[in-house]
Amino acid sequence: MAGGGPTEIPRWVDYLLVPLVNLVVALLLTGIVVIAVGASPVDALESLVYGAVGYPEAIGFTLYYATNFIFTGLAVAVAFHAGLFNIGGEGQAYIGGLGVGLVCLALDGWPWPIVLPVAVIAAAAFGAAWAFIPGYLQAKRGSHIVITTIMFNFIASALMTYLLVDVLIEPGQQAPRSREFAQAVWLPNIRDLFTPFGIDVGESPLNFASLLAVAACILVWLFMWHTRWGYELRTVGQSERAARYAGISPARSIILAMAISGALAGLVGVNDIMGVHHYLLIGSTGGVGFVGIAVALMGRNHPVGIVMAALLFGALYQGGSEIAFDIPAITKDMVVVIQGLVILFCGALENMFKPQIAALFRPRRLAEAT
Repeated sequence: MAGGGPTEIPRWVDYLLVPLVNLVVALLLTGIVVIAVGASPVDALESLVYGAVGYPEAIGFTLYYATNFIFTGLAVAVAFHAGLFNIGGEGQAYIGGLGVGLVCLALDGWPWPIVLPVAVIAAAAFGAAWAFIPGYLQAKRGSHIVITTIMFNFIASALMTYLLVDVLIEPGQQAPRSREFAQAVWLPNIRDLFTPFGIDVGESPLNFASLLAVAACILVWLFMWHTRWGYELRTVGQSERAARYAGISPARSIILAMAISGALAGLVGVNDIMGVHHYLLIGSTGGVGFVGIAVALMGRNHPVGIVMAALLFGALYQGGSEIAFDIPAITKDMVVVIQGLVILFCGALENMFKPQIAALFRPRRLAEAT
């Protein structure tokens, strides 16, 4: 950082080099695991890269997964800037999908350009409402946000199971899912937009929700760094005592941060429910809320970093499927282990090597300062 103190490390080291080292270490350990099961790490890496970006459909799937990770990564980041660790993105995304599904069922047959804004509002409102309660309990009752958001994940799962088994289930069938939406409300595939420009994403599920994810990144950046409310959230996250001294209400900022966080996570439902499945079903989120934690940490809670991290994890998800298909020795369970190692080092252990890396740059900074 150009204006930082003599003990600070350059911004590019913290935002680029440290995550890159974590990723390399994760891949090296992954190579050891691959060797242990009798496969070639080089072949596995080639299969991973080809499966993620080697042909148009693969690119489309990678971007589709990345879209969900952008939503949940932004959700975690907004809460984190306010000093909150929201790990309830999974439940908030689930309930956001319920909002989308109810809108699509109610506006059956309406054209999607009219239904989409209503569905987006419903997804954000349902997700925000689900996150508001833990935020309120934290701000007004002192309940720990980690505990309450964990519990609300389970409550969301139980609620959706009840609704899809006893209330919203399609008449005459046994599978716990709603009836399919009318085709008029389906989100168009993104290839309909890209084809005139010669861009091919194959028969992938990539849809217009990816453009919504880009818009969400821009809006979060503007909100967090260019509005008074974003400044207040970041101030509360740095020091509640300083925030109170400045006349900022920590309780109000905490509730606002959690509501915005839940709204962002709820937008996952637009991508999955309205854009891909076209009906409500159990387990539609598939763990994206938890991956969003690693995406936010690796992206240093900044929209640009989150996009890059989401693309990486999208590539891991899509490329991992290709590995399991091409290399029989690497099963789907092994793919989960590989993904878990990357999440471990890029998320939970993100600062493991930071002191050693920082030590390589601090002496020069100290010399320049003197």
